Amino acid sequence: METIYAIDFAILHWIMDNLWCPFLDWFMPLVTRLGDDGIFWIIVALILLIFPKTRKTGAMMGVAMILGLLVGNLTMKPAFARIRPYENEAGRAVELLVEKLSDYSFPSGHTLVCFEAATVLMIRNRKPWGIIALVTAFVVAFSRLYLYVHYPSDVLVGMILGTLFGFCGVWVVDAVVNAWQKRKAA
Repeated sequence: METIYAIDFAILHWIMDNLWCPFLDWFMPLVTRLGDDGIFWIIVALILLIFPKTRKTGAMMGVAMILGLLVGNLTMKPAFARIRPYENEAGRAVELLVEKLSDYSFPSGHTLVCFEAATVLMIRNRKPWGIIALVTAFVVAFSRLYLYVHYPSDVLVGMILGTLFGFCGVWVVDAVVNAWQKRKAA
């Protein structure tokens, strides 16, 4: 575990020493809000559910986000109870650009929800929305590191789980729709 922390802090310190600048200090707190409580992506999924042509995609995003909530936020965060990097930093002053958070660090919920939505959109509508969502997911994931509220390993696991749950959301909704269509045809 010490090795993981050493790698995590080496990356965070590199970002702090080499990338911190006034523009990113302004931009990153804004972009990170796209992952706040999943609200942005929930709204996107609800809008997609309204229209028959995109309803299936909205349902897939919803299933993926529910999986992420149950596994990532409600199970893994309390089970691992990993404190945030700004609470674990010794010997280095860190001025946060966002308010201190009250939940645990592992995995990154912002990254998780963004990659769930982006994965579904990449599968269902690669150009342009999937690509836009994927770029957004990467920028939000990076913002969590820049803002010093997550370790790189938190973000990496959020990306992996988000991608996995995105695929699961597509698979579950496809299976339900196909079963329903076969039953309807019988």
